[in-house]
Amino acid sequence: MKKRALLSVSDKSGILEFAQELEKMGYELLSTGGTKKFLEENGVSITAVDEVTKFPEILGGRVKTLHPLVHGGLLAKHDDAEHQKQMAENGIAPIDIVCVNLYPFRETIIKPDVTVDDAIENIDIGGPTMLRSAAKNHAYVTVIVDAADYAVVLTELHSDKTTLPETRRRLAAKVFRHTAAYDSYISNYLTDLTGEEYPEQLTLTYELSQTLRYGENPHQKAAFYRSPLGSAFSIANADQVHGKELSYNNIQDANAALQIIKEFTMPAAVAVKHMNPCGVGTGETIANAFGKAYEADSTSIFGGIVALNREVDAETAKQLATIFLEIVVAPAFSEEAIELLTQKKNIRLLTIPFDNNSKDKWNTITVEGGLLIQQPDAFSYEDADIQVATERQPTATELEALKLGWIVVKHVKSNAIVVCNSEMTLGIGAGQMNRVGSAKIALEQAGSAAQGAIMASDAFFPMNDTVEAAAKAGIKAIIQPGGSKKDQESIDEANEYGIAMVFTGVRHFKH
Repeated sequence: MKKRALLSVSDKSGILEFAQELEKMGYELLSTGGTKKFLEENGVSITAVDEVTKFPEILGGRVKTLHPLVHGGLLAKHDDAEHQKQMAENGIAPIDIVCVNLYPFRETIIKPDVTVDDAIENIDIGGPTMLRSAAKNHAYVTVIVDAADYAVVLTELHSDKTTLPETRRRLAAKVFRHTAAYDSYISNYLTDLTGEEYPEQLTLTYELSQTLRYGENPHQKAAFYRSPLGSAFSIANADQVHGKELSYNNIQDANAALQIIKEFTMPAAVAVKHMNPCGVGTGETIANAFGKAYEADSTSIFGGIVALNREVDAETAKQLATIFLEIVVAPAFSEEAIELLTQKKNIRLLTIPFDNNSKDKWNTITVEGGLLIQQPDAFSYEDADIQVATERQPTATELEALKLGWIVVKHVKSNAIVVCNSEMTLGIGAGQMNRVGSAKIALEQAGSAAQGAIMASDAFFPMNDTVEAAAKAGIKAIIQPGGSKKDQESIDEANEYGIAMVFTGVRHFKH
């Protein structure tokens, strides 16, 4: 019996050449709609599916392949006598190859002007059904959902007249991954339309971006996956201008830097080590801002990641080139900057569209056997109901410094303390088991620069010891959430030393 292949694709890449080769090998080619028209216009002989089913396409093309003469041909076991008997009785011929890709649902819903009706019409029914039937029966049927697999299928057909069992199983697994991802786009889109926040099942899909040399440590395997519908303002969608591939730790650190830099509208620079900021600076120019970020901690920035929210010009590039940096992230690099920085072969240069600073709806983190989701911490200084708790009011300059400290402390691992002035961080204490420990680290790093500076805390002070340490270092204003049973002790301590202390009412834990 003549072998048959069913071809029905929305993505026509490579399908003509694939069909021509199958035709040369003697396959009868079945097709529908646009694929049939395209192949016939290019000289390929095609049998319409409705000629096989003797049933026309109906409902505007919604029903065309959902028929026993199609799915019987896909699901029949070729070595099962009863299956073959039923096939003969019902005039069903087997289909040996299925090449299908689906209506562009994902591409449709990302259009800014998409309507619900457009989205619904791009939910493919017949395509996934054929793919699943063929994939289930991969012991006998070769199923292709990705144009990248045309070549290997043709190679094996030319060599052995059939495909290898392991190839058919690999392709079937790819099909089920593909249809699962396709269904997840649909389910998530419809779930969003209903406004349901916590559905009983959460299905997420990611695409492989790159395999990594190793994970956090050389003995750990790792890979980087990207969300196809994720924010354009992300490391996953960055354009790498220069340098070797990113490592696992590079990606983590660069993401941390990006989350901080997006908080600023004025020229700003952020330096990150081990997912904590080590220096943050603002200024009238991006070069001035980076100079302050560097000055904030000229030791820790070595081997770090820098994010800047303005184009890197020659002046800034000259400063960047004087130290060893793993990555520089920016909206763009001038030609002069690229010429200067690409002389350093180990630096990676990434560009990201800062004008597309969209936010993902949820943050996710895996735990053993499960997944946590939460909204991003988008609470800003402007959102806070600032209450001055002390007798002394902060000055205008201190308020600017408090705002900077509050922006930065949100991105420091808890327990977190930031010491800064109105233009740059001076000391950062991160990830300590008690708050006064973080304060001592930040104050020690700030040194004499703490005189007249401010302190920001991600959570309230359970004891007045942090205020005492701040006062002895010369801190003049403190910003913290408040809410401790012992708030009054901290307020009294601040009043004793003439420190202005403001409460925001919101903590910024970061674990």
